Amino acid sequence: MAVLVDTNVLVDIAVRDPVWLSWSRSMLARVGNSEPLTINPIIYAEFSVRYDDIDAVDYLLPEREFRRESLPWAAAFAAGAAFRVYRNGGGARDRVPPDFLIGAHAAIRGYAILTRDPKGYRLYFPDVPLITPETHPLNS
Repeated sequence: MAVLVDTNVLVDIAVRDPVWLSWSRSMLARVGNSEPLTINPIIYAEFSVRYDDIDAVDYLLPEREFRRESLPWAAAFAAGAAFRVYRNGGGARDRVPPDFLIGAHAAIRGYAILTRDPKGYRLYFPDVPLITPETHPLNS
C-alpha cells in the first residue's frame, strides 16, 4: 500500500525540528523501505511555502523518492463531504483545509498517511491507516 507523506513530516526534516526530526526521519526511512512514498499537489504546495525556488523544492522532494500523484476527482468530492460534516458540527472555517484533501486522497486510493498530527484524519477519515508517533514510536 502506498503511503501519503503529510507535510508536517517533510517540514520536520527540512527545518530540522528539534522535537520531531528524529521520529520523522526514522519513519520516512522505515516506511520508504517497504512502501511507495507519495505526495500530491496539496502536500507539495504546503511544503513549498518556505522556498523561493521550485528547483530547491524539487531537490528536497525528488521524484525518485516521492511518487507524485494528482488528487483524484472522487477525493475532491470526498473532501467536500467530510468538510460538510465538519461545518454541520460547528466547524468555523469557510474553505476546505488541506488535511481534508489529503485525508480524502488516502481514503479513495486506499493509502495510509504518515503524519505526526492525526487528529483530523482520525475524526473525518477513520478508515485510513495512520502512521503516527502513537502507533509507531521510535523504540518499536
